[in-house]
Amino acid sequence: MKNSKIFVYAALALSAFGMQSCLDYDTPGDEFNANQTIVPPVISSGKADVIDYEKVISDEGVAEAIMALDDNIRTAQTGVYGIRGGKDGGAPEAHAYQFCYTLGPDNYVQYFCVPHYDFPYSNFTLRSTYDMCKGSIGGPVSGFSSAKLYIAPLLNTEKIDSVPELKAIFLTLFNYSAIENADLFGPMPYEEFKALRDKSPFEYNDVRTIYYGVKKNLDDAIACLKYYKDNRSQAYKEQLANVMYSYLTIVNEPYSKTWEDMEPWIRFANSLKLRMAIHMSGIEPETAKTWAEEAVRDGVITDVDNEVAIYPAFSGKDHPLVEITGWSDAVMGASFLNLLENLDHPYMKYLFTKNSVGLAKSPQAVEGSSCPATTPMNSVYVGMRDGVAPGEGQAAANNPYCGYSMLDKAYLAQTQAPLFLMKCSEVYFLLAEGALRGWNMGGTAKQFYEQGIRNASLEARSFMGNKYNQLVDDYLNVEAPKGIPYVDPQGLTPDMPSVTKIGVKWNEGDSPEVKLEKIITQKYIASFPYSYESWVDLRRVGYPKLFPILGVADGDGTIGAGDPWVQTKENIMRRIPWASDDPQTKEDIANTGIPALGEGATDTQGQHLWWDNGASNF
Repeated sequence: MKNSKIFVYAALALSAFGMQSCLDYDTPGDEFNANQTIVPPVISSGKADVIDYEKVISDEGVAEAIMALDDNIRTAQTGVYGIRGGKDGGAPEAHAYQFCYTLGPDNYVQYFCVPHYDFPYSNFTLRSTYDMCKGSIGGPVSGFSSAKLYIAPLLNTEKIDSVPELKAIFLTLFNYSAIENADLFGPMPYEEFKALRDKSPFEYNDVRTIYYGVKKNLDDAIACLKYYKDNRSQAYKEQLANVMYSYLTIVNEPYSKTWEDMEPWIRFANSLKLRMAIHMSGIEPETAKTWAEEAVRDGVITDVDNEVAIYPAFSGKDHPLVEITGWSDAVMGASFLNLLENLDHPYMKYLFTKNSVGLAKSPQAVEGSSCPATTPMNSVYVGMRDGVAPGEGQAAANNPYCGYSMLDKAYLAQTQAPLFLMKCSEVYFLLAEGALRGWNMGGTAKQFYEQGIRNASLEARSFMGNKYNQLVDDYLNVEAPKGIPYVDPQGLTPDMPSVTKIGVKWNEGDSPEVKLEKIITQKYIASFPYSYESWVDLRRVGYPKLFPILGVADGDGTIGAGDPWVQTKENIMRRIPWASDDPQTKEDIANTGIPALGEGATDTQGQHLWWDNGASNF
C-alpha cells in the first residue's frame, strides 16, 4: 500500500513547526530517508521582513551575492514545492500531497471521500471525515512547515539584502503559506518563525495580527518590485533572470520577459491581498474594502499568463492525484458530484469514471433508500457520502466504496494539470464578490463572475484538447438545476434530495444573497481540487450548499449534527485543532495559543477563527 508511506515526511514537518508528531516511524526500508533531506545552510538571523530596495547595488555586487546565495535559493525552492506537497527537494508528489490535502480538507469540502478506514503501515485508522485521527489531522501543517524550514532561512541571510527583489518574492511566498496555515489552524508563532526562532517557548500570534503583518510585508514587497523596473540595470536584470529561470518557474509563462518588470509577482502579491480582504469582509468590512480596492488599483491576476502555480510536468511528473487515485484512496464526494450533475457541468462529460465494479444493495441498507437490487458495472456516476463509515481495504472487489466514481487519472495525466497557488478564475470570483459588496473593483459582478467561469478549468492552459473550453458557453446559460437526488447504490445512506436550488446563468434580478451563492458555488467548482480556499468560503459564508457531513460523533464533540437535509454553519468543522502530544508545545498552546483564539476559546474543531464571525453575509 504505497499510500501508507507519507508519514515520515509529516513527522519531520510537524517537528519543524515546533510540534512533536504523534507518528513513530521506524518502518525498515521506508522510502523516506531523513539524511537525504535538504538542510538549510548556516545563516545569520537577520530582519526577514525588511526590504531595503533603494539600496545601491552594483552589477558586480548582485552577481557576487547571487553566487553566495546559491545554496540558500536552492533550499528555498524546496520550501515552495513543499507548500503543495513537495518532498526531498523535488516537485510535489503523492505521499506528501495526500497528507496535506486528501486525508483532510479535500474531504471537509466534500470534493473527495476516503473510501477505506485502514492505514496499517502508517498505524492509524480513519473512522470518517471528521475523525480526530492523530495520524492525519495535523497533515495540512506540513505546507507551512516547509516554508518555515526552507524559505525563512533565505529571508534571514545577510546576502539576500543585496538582491532585494528575490527577498520580496520569497517573502511573498512565505506569507502566502502563512495565511493558508492561519486559515486552517488559527494562531501560530508567525513573527518568531519568520525571524527563525527555533526553540520553545513560542508566542502564538492571533489571526488578526498575522493578517496585518502579512499585509505590511506585501506592501513592502510590491514597492520593491515596482522600484525594480526603472532603477536596475540590464546587466542586473539578466543576473536575476538566470536565477528566476532556474528556481522560480511557477508563473504560467516562466520563460517570458517577466523578469524585466516583475508584473506577475506584483499581481500575485496584490491577489493575495485581495484574497485576505475578502476573508475579513465580515469582521472588518471597511478595512477589507480599503485593502481590496488598493490591490485592484495596483493590479491583480486577470490573465492566465500571470497565474502562479507549480507545474509537475516541468519535473517529468503527473499531478499527485493521478497516483493517489490509482491507490483507491480518494473517491469522489457525493455532494460535489451531485452538484456538478445538477448543474450539467462540463466536468460530468469527461473528468470522472463511472462505477468500476457492479454494486449490490447491502443487507444493511437503511430505510429511505431507493437503490436497485444491483447496479451494473460502468453504469452510473456515484460519489460517496462524506462522513459515512468507510470500508476495509483498497480493492473494490472486497470494498465496494473503492469502486465508486474517481477522477479519470488517464485524462488528468494527459492534461498536465498544474497545482495552482493563485488561479485567475479565483481572482475573478474575488472581484465579483467585492463588486457585489459595493467595492470599486473596476467592473461589475456579472462581468467578473462570467470571466471566472470561463477560466475555471483545471487543465494546463497549453493543453490543446481542453474539453471544458468547448462546453463552457452552454454551461453559462444553465438557468436552473435538474433536481437529481443522490442515491447510494449500496443503500447504506438514505436518498438525499439535491440541495442545489440555483442555476448558473447570471440574473441581475436575483437578491444579493442568491448572487453570492452563485459566485461562491462557481468559485468552489473552479478551485477544484484545491480545497483550502473552498473551506474558508464554506465557513465564512456557508456556501456552496452541500450535503451534511455524517459521522460528526467521530470528531471531538464540538460539531453539531445540524439539519439532516442540508449542511449548515452549525455542522461544519471550523478549524483543525493543534492536537500535539509534545509537552512543551502543549504548554505554549495553553499559554499563548488558546488565548490568541479569543476569550473563552478552546482548541477544538468547533472553534471559530477571527474572520469566521458567524454574522450574516450582508
